[in-house]
Amino acid sequence: MQRRDFLKKAGAGGIALGAGLAASGSASAKAEYKWKMVTTWPKNFPGLGTGANNLARLITEMSGGRIHVKVYGAKELVPAFEVFDAVSRGTAEMGHGASYYWKGKVPAAQFFAAMPFGMNAQEFNGWIYHGGGQALWDEVYAPFGVMGMPGGNTGVQMGGWFNKEINSLADMKGLKMRIPGLGGEVLKRLGGTPVNLPGGELYTALTSGTIDATEWVGPYNDLAFGLYKAAKYYYYPGFHEPGTCLEAIVNRKAYEALPKDLQSIVINAAKVANQDMLAEFTARNPGALKQLVDDHGADLRRYPDDVVAQMRKVSAEVVADVAKQDALSKKVYDAYSNFLTSSRVFTDISELAYLKARDE
Repeated sequence: MQRRDFLKKAGAGGIALGAGLAASGSASAKAEYKWKMVTTWPKNFPGLGTGANNLARLITEMSGGRIHVKVYGAKELVPAFEVFDAVSRGTAEMGHGASYYWKGKVPAAQFFAAMPFGMNAQEFNGWIYHGGGQALWDEVYAPFGVMGMPGGNTGVQMGGWFNKEINSLADMKGLKMRIPGLGGEVLKRLGGTPVNLPGGELYTALTSGTIDATEWVGPYNDLAFGLYKAAKYYYYPGFHEPGTCLEAIVNRKAYEALPKDLQSIVINAAKVANQDMLAEFTARNPGALKQLVDDHGADLRRYPDDVVAQMRKVSAEVVADVAKQDALSKKVYDAYSNFLTSSRVFTDISELAYLKARDE
């Protein structure tokens, strides 16, 4: 009798425990999270703004609506260059921008956007996903309570729009140009004046004479901004941004409050958005370039060889100087440089060799 009573009580307890766990699991599965995403881009701007929208949509749909992400364009909730601070403070759970915008707070962040004459998009993704780059990114952002990860890539950008021809290094002196990140420092050492402006202000600044030149992204985005109306000469290559990573920033506390399955959705949605943006720019740029040249009279020019050679020399000095700012920057610089050195050996005999052979 005692044994039967014990088994009945044990069974009832097990059922109660199972029901409790099931209820807990069910509650976790049904919990909904309302996230805000602030961006450095104009709302719905083609490529960059729509890339942020795509990431928000992916997270919302992949989670079955358990995470609902609302996107705010630049100035809608916070100014463009305050995105990092907003996510760090928890004003927004997510952000979308480019890490070189935060160089004043953490110099090493620049390595996770674009390095002049550095990795292209394919090499950068290899470094981040399989070469130890993500662990370094986590280390750099840890003191700020945020996580950074690829949320898009533009591929190789254009050199920019100019109101005058660039025939020699002398033409770079005194040039006021909107160019962020380390590319701006390269221009400064060549005698120009770098100006950092958000995308939404470029057209006005160029037409008013506030700046003499501007880089933005490439044909697809530049056409959307109507930059061909403000400047005639369109230069390449974009030495300063050979494969620019757009950054998804996530507040770490908000991320850690999610169940494991939703954490995985956030991470993998960012990977999908990263690949999709690169594919979109690859598809849209050729047609946009043709339209700029054929329909709008853009004067497509290549930087003179001596200008490119000096840009390359100065770029190496600028990047090396970032490494001298603090121990963490040196650590990231060494890792970035080592991966680039090893990857370019294969890139040269694979991608580069093939492209040259194809174009002969």
